[in-house]
Amino acid sequence: MRALVTGGAGFIGSTLVDRLLAEGHAVEVVDDLSSGRLANLADARADLDHDFSFHQIDICDPNVVELIERSRPEVVFHLAAQIDVRVSVEDPVRDARINVLGSLNVLEGARRAGTRKVVFASSGGTIYGEVDPEDLPVGEGHPQHPVSPYGVSKKVVSDYLHAYRELHQLEFTSLALANVYGPRQDPHGEAGVVAIFAGRLLSGEPCTIYGDGEQTRDYVFVDDVVDAFARAAEKGGGLLLNVGTGVETSVNDLYGTMARVAGVDRSATLAPARMGELERSALDASRAEIHLGWKPWTDLASGTAAVLEYFRNK
Repeated sequence: MRALVTGGAGFIGSTLVDRLLAEGHAVEVVDDLSSGRLANLADARADLDHDFSFHQIDICDPNVVELIERSRPEVVFHLAAQIDVRVSVEDPVRDARINVLGSLNVLEGARRAGTRKVVFASSGGTIYGEVDPEDLPVGEGHPQHPVSPYGVSKKVVSDYLHAYRELHQLEFTSLALANVYGPRQDPHGEAGVVAIFAGRLLSGEPCTIYGDGEQTRDYVFVDDVVDAFARAAEKGGGLLLNVGTGVETSVNDLYGTMARVAGVDRSATLAPARMGELERSALDASRAEIHLGWKPWTDLASGTAAVLEYFRNK
């Protein structure tokens, strides 16, 4: 197929690009490089046998609509986004401009191009809001009451996807991702605690835990997530599907696991909790198993060891 990946220079997007090219698909990437890196696409750009092209453009730029229309992709994988919950709290207008208006540009381009399907990267960690502990891991049928502007923006785009499906017969699958981690994640960014811990542990710097460290997340490895995206190109039409492990891991336990693997015997530094962040999160991905034939296969110890090895080699 001919695929277009927005945010394709990011750590999830570039891993998806590599997967699609390995399967023989033609791939175009749209990325403004505000957080993605061309180095993540080094393999894709180096192999002249690949049908691959890159466009440096912001999804908020109206010209992206015409670019997608000209590209005529069969499937659009829409991953480009402002991804930091804290940034969304501090500047909700910027968050909405990128995540809502930028996404509408992508949908309009797909509609004009006659695209068959959009596979959207939603956020399972934020769209459901604060969930009662007895409802964890949370399923897709749970009410969506996001408590951060980021979660609101992801929920809104899913509503637009439903509207475009009814109005324009543009198929979609929305993947509600848990906390994705893996190689290529930015250790100097504001999102991605596994990468941040890895960078600091390997450089001998102290790691900071916000709050008491007992807040939990569902950490899912990037290769597992990319497998869900690849499957969703053909399956799961019209559905919201959780992509996670169903396992709650506290930040304290995550740090302890990574410190042991890195050979570091040092406690983390504690700091006040931050606004807009959930106390507990885990996703029930049984619907994805039914509709995509998808299950996670990478455990946390193996996945974090792979991240540490990646950064150690760099």
